[in-house]
Amino acid sequence: MSKELLRMEGITKIYGNGFMANKDVTFSVSEGEIHALIGENGAGKTTLMKILFGEEDCQNGKIYINGEEAHIANPLDAIAKGVGMVHQHFMQVPNLSVAENIMLGIEPGRGMVFDKKKAIQLTTEAAEKFQLHVDPNTLIRDLSVGYKQKVELLKALIRGVKVLILDEPTAVLTPQETAELFVQLKVLRDQGYGIIFISHKLEEVMELCDRCTVLRHGRVTGHGDIKDLDPVKLSRLMVERDVVMEIEKEKSAPADIILHVEKLNYLNDLGKHMIKDLSFGIRAGEVVGIAGVEGNGQTDLSEIITGLRRRTNGEITLNGTETEGKTIREIRDLGLAHISEDRMKYGIAPDLSIRDNIASIYLDNKQFTKGPLLNVRELNKFVDHCIEEFEIACTGGDEAIHLLSGGNIQKVIIAREFSSGANLIVANQPTRGIDVGTTDLIRRLLVKYTREKKIGALLISSDLNEILEVSDRLLVMKDGQIVAQFNDVKSVTAEQLGEYMLGVKSMTPEEMGDLF
Repeated sequence: MSKELLRMEGITKIYGNGFMANKDVTFSVSEGEIHALIGENGAGKTTLMKILFGEEDCQNGKIYINGEEAHIANPLDAIAKGVGMVHQHFMQVPNLSVAENIMLGIEPGRGMVFDKKKAIQLTTEAAEKFQLHVDPNTLIRDLSVGYKQKVELLKALIRGVKVLILDEPTAVLTPQETAELFVQLKVLRDQGYGIIFISHKLEEVMELCDRCTVLRHGRVTGHGDIKDLDPVKLSRLMVERDVVMEIEKEKSAPADIILHVEKLNYLNDLGKHMIKDLSFGIRAGEVVGIAGVEGNGQTDLSEIITGLRRRTNGEITLNGTETEGKTIREIRDLGLAHISEDRMKYGIAPDLSIRDNIASIYLDNKQFTKGPLLNVRELNKFVDHCIEEFEIACTGGDEAIHLLSGGNIQKVIIAREFSSGANLIVANQPTRGIDVGTTDLIRRLLVKYTREKKIGALLISSDLNEILEVSDRLLVMKDGQIVAQFNDVKSVTAEQLGEYMLGVKSMTPEEMGDLF
């Protein structure tokens, strides 16, 4: 039997509003083990890990590290006791080097003098020891996402932690980068580390992990060895029903062009050319997917189309109207709906109710107004219909939206945008960090609305399974340009996509064909 590094026993967490996030949860990680923690959004995974990492307290329960009871006051205390966390969104200073980022807070030197040479030496030694090779002198802003993740791992390991929490670590990686990460995690496992792997990608859990614990509604619904489980069993434990992992869909029948992008260019505030002479179109009745390693212009593209940022030059027409100089509201009125990559920043007003968040784009809609006044009765009926149709788990429309799980917050956004009457939906990472049940719902809605309502959809996603399942036509972006197009998406593998995403391969214009 391997030594138990960590045990959380009988953890119960109840928030001030009476919401029970965790109920009598027992969870353990052994030396030399990769342990998956899975469950839908709102299942209690994040809360449990926040308790372990000292970001939350709990009403009941105990934590044992190396067999001794531990009281963890804050994240620094957690690290001192041997628990580290690699967050989904990296906590790094872009303009500092790898070594400087890794040494933040534990800087070598005397007094106020930073010993850069020593920092580089310590970083190099740690990189060699843990087989996480990265140049200590490179600036963070110049690294790929995969290398940034190595830096996050080194930051934790160099501080002496023995238990590593990884929150959705493959969300922005290519298949090749994911495969490399898995090799590195297995090296750490073989060196005796305990790794908690949080993921919504069940195929990754099956490939990488040794054991798993499943949470649902704050309670443990299952645990055991991965070898005794399969994705169907895990899905059933997570969502109380089987989730069909493949989407059956009719062949698309593209009609008129809704969105036309011609020779689009964008230089960011640092003068970097993020989008270069990019041209493509989207037709009614099709989902056009865009794959690419994060930082290759996809987010810039979506924010330019939706009016969140201004292009440098080029043309964008939506339903025949040029969008240059128009406000976000005016672009929406042309027929655009938007599911933002950052739902908390751009998707909702956290302090308002579910009702107010859904109603926010309908305040001047004739259906819900009586002269200068709101028709509150009609608006309430509409919001209640949205809650029911889009399966939003809440106490009612008056509930504050920030009290919902991430998955249900996303359902509110989906309900608002899909009900808006728009004929173009720009969906940027619509299922990132979302549970498998909500993910399945969103993907099916994208397909359904393109078929039944003849809308066009632009899907930007780092989940290659999602891109391959949902897209009717698939584009690959690298360095702000389209480097590949696939019209027969079913014939493409994630590995092939990865080669184009990483720049190993690219298509000629003749091979790509008509991008409109």
